[in-house]
Amino acid sequence: MRIVIAIPTFRRPELLAALLAALPERIAELDPGDRAAVLVVDNDPSGSAAATVASCPLPARFVVETGAGVAHVRNRALDEADNALRAIGETGADALVFIDDDEVPEPGWLRSLVDTWRAYDCAAVMGTVRSDLPADLDPWLVATGTFRRASHPTGTEMPAAATGNLLLDLARVRRVGARFDPRLSLTGGEDTLFTRALVRAGERIVWCAESVAVDTVVPERLTRDWARERAYMRGNATVHIALMEATGPARISVLRCGFALGGAARILCGLLLRAAGRLVSRPDTDAHGWRVLHRGRGMLAAAAGYVHRAYARDRQNNR
Repeated sequence: MRIVIAIPTFRRPELLAALLAALPERIAELDPGDRAAVLVVDNDPSGSAAATVASCPLPARFVVETGAGVAHVRNRALDEADNALRAIGETGADALVFIDDDEVPEPGWLRSLVDTWRAYDCAAVMGTVRSDLPADLDPWLVATGTFRRASHPTGTEMPAAATGNLLLDLARVRRVGARFDPRLSLTGGEDTLFTRALVRAGERIVWCAESVAVDTVVPERLTRDWARERAYMRGNATVHIALMEATGPARISVLRCGFALGGAARILCGLLLRAAGRLVSRPDTDAHGWRVLHRGRGMLAAAAGYVHRAYARDRQNNR
């Protein structure tokens, strides 16, 4: 198998360096006949990651993608996969493996993805991402569920997938014609829309519990403000994606009304949970209500037509 490990990055040189340093051992765990190349796609127009990539312990292809947002970066990775293999004297990529620049793969990460892909003959394999949180993290923040991640037995079929730890069968992706939608570059959710398109085309996505990447949560994300933003963004993106997938003005109108009611109900439920949690001194109930409340706010805003561009680099773009 000829595999390309694709790393989207944006101004995280220390975290990127840690990931690149871990890859030689993970690649060495593959079967002797398998080959893997590394592709780094920098979304900083100045190419600030070039020096980090140049000093990494293995050959890697480095490209700069000037289209702002991760959908542009992921599409560029799809387009550059074959070029990346030339760095190791190979051509014709069979699989593309996405891993984020703030993650470090554990032993068996890549081998497990490839073994599961072979065993289940599927279009995509989604691995586990585990957040590395400090021991003294605010228990209330933990109780919000912001950092809680799903886990499933290996082989479980998934209706959609995230791209933090994901193998894609390139032949199947190209046959379906799936691409990451640039309209979601600054909102998030581009991976959900992409992988749902694979499933709608009759392809399968399966879970691999043995493939683990550890997410290094940077300090600025360990705050209530960031958790509130995350809950709002997810609520907003969920509705936005559903509206994008809908066909016909009547269906869109029905969805808008339904999501508006659902968002309002979540806001009310969140307020009640917060009040109950404070009344009986249950911080976990208060925290859960807080998250439900802000997710409902995001849904209600999306139903009203507001698209929250969480990854906009300036206020002018976030409207």
